[in-house]
Amino acid sequence: MVMDIRFEQVDFTYQPNSPFEQRVLFDLDFQIKDGSYHALVGHTGSGKSTILQHLNALLKPTKGTVTIGDRVITPTTNNKNLKPLRKKVGIVFQFPESQLFEETVAKDIMFGPKNFGVSEEDAAKLAEEYIELVGLPLETLKKSPFDLSGGQMRRVAIAGVLAMEPEVLVLDEPTAGLDPQGRREMMAMFAHLQKEKQLTIVLVTHLMDDVADFADYVTVLEKGRVVKQGTPNDVFQDVAWLEEKQLGVPTAAAFAKRLQEKGWTFNELPLTAEALAKVILTKEGLAHDE
Repeated sequence: MVMDIRFEQVDFTYQPNSPFEQRVLFDLDFQIKDGSYHALVGHTGSGKSTILQHLNALLKPTKGTVTIGDRVITPTTNNKNLKPLRKKVGIVFQFPESQLFEETVAKDIMFGPKNFGVSEEDAAKLAEEYIELVGLPLETLKKSPFDLSGGQMRRVAIAGVLAMEPEVLVLDEPTAGLDPQGRREMMAMFAHLQKEKQLTIVLVTHLMDDVADFADYVTVLEKGRVVKQGTPNDVFQDVAWLEEKQLGVPTAAAFAKRLQEKGWTFNELPLTAEALAKVILTKEGLAHDE
């Protein structure tokens, strides 16, 4: 089944009709296509976290509709029938390792599948498959999660989400707190998983290099509204607009912009280090005004 996700004229208000009422989403219209790697970017308070909780109906819209595959979520949708949907959309929240609690890694990974009715034997097979997919050796399953490093604990937590075999994987700042090497390994792992399991990935991040390197579509949010969307190439060409919004610019694009100010001309700004190096080395699409 195709798992497109559509937000149509979605509003969301926390604690409506109370003194603490706070509207955080305003008339949102956007689509996450099945099989895509879709980035959501914006400042704190832009509505990213609230949107994430709509993706598996932890929250329902105050107005409008959220369509996930063949399920249409409206303000009046009955909560009782949402369990199958929550299996299809796995969310890796920030610092997921804080949610580990079992005495062994195997039990932690098996917890979710068993909760959805998977047998002990099949859950154990899933644990073996996904511990290796996240780059940890099989013997890790016998260890206590609390004897692992922070990066290993995060991989175990991610394996636990993947063992539910979701069709959509939602990543909320998945590399927060990791060193540069750990961040690169983590992002490479997600890129591999997307191809291996044909997942749709929704990435929330403030790291524009990760968006440029991995995403095929970007939605930019500001104060609960969509203010720009398109491919990374569309969105990141307008460096002045990004700087005005204080959103950050991919490192390669920022460097190319500085070259431009010194007289270089580009057909379009390269977004990744690889693309920048290729342009400079081959001088394709690049000329220097003497």
